[in-house]
Amino acid sequence: MSTTAAATGTRPALSMKLLIDTKARGVLFAEANKDVVDFLFSLLALPVGTAVRLLGTDSMVGSAGHLYASVARLDGAYVLPGADLDALLRPAISSPAAASNTSLLRLQGTSSAPSNRFFWCGQKHSRGYSSYARPDYNYVTDASGTKCPSCGKPMTDAIYWAQPDSGQAAAAGSGGARGFVQGVVTYTVTDNLTVTPMSSISSITLLNSLGVRDFGALQEKTVRLGSTAGLAILKASLKSKTVLTDVFLSSRSV
Repeated sequence: MSTTAAATGTRPALSMKLLIDTKARGVLFAEANKDVVDFLFSLLALPVGTAVRLLGTDSMVGSAGHLYASVARLDGAYVLPGADLDALLRPAISSPAAASNTSLLRLQGTSSAPSNRFFWCGQKHSRGYSSYARPDYNYVTDASGTKCPSCGKPMTDAIYWAQPDSGQAAAAGSGGARGFVQGVVTYTVTDNLTVTPMSSISSITLLNSLGVRDFGALQEKTVRLGSTAGLAILKASLKSKTVLTDVFLSSRSV
């Protein structure tokens, strides 16, 4: 990470190397590192409501956009008391790894859990004459005023549940590594977003399977993935089998 990016707390743009067939005007496949693959895999963890919100209701193929708009414009008189429509319009992302890597789509904070309050009696209880509090003799409740099972006092002292940083949660769940895949190898990403570990043999096999004969027509191109390209990939992945070509080689290329 660059010094500037580290100082500002922003994530540098990702990049990958495309292999382009200039005659067919299409991307054969891309060479991508762990960060790019983590981003692509994280798209699978996005709730439908998040995808609609990011792309816009008019950009969605099918009827999900109309469904989203229906919720957004629903009059409060028709909503049940306590119903959380925001959970439909801005749903939380259940995977910490996805939340930490989808920052490319500016989704920071979407995975945060509700800030629940809990209560205890304020007394540290211990068994017998031990001076150390035992966890099994200390209680919390989510209903203020509940009697403490240890001493009978009302449990009214508030404590708060702390949401861990998404990156910390991802690291804790994977032995310190973040994301989904290992970073010690390079990956091949085909035009239809098929992802496999890269090797010289697999690359040759892939070129043969794609029917490439004129190697002089092949061209390498390095592209950067910012939030605009990330959204374009998300949108194309929902309706196309030539995602990389559509995003990086079309007239509307980002």
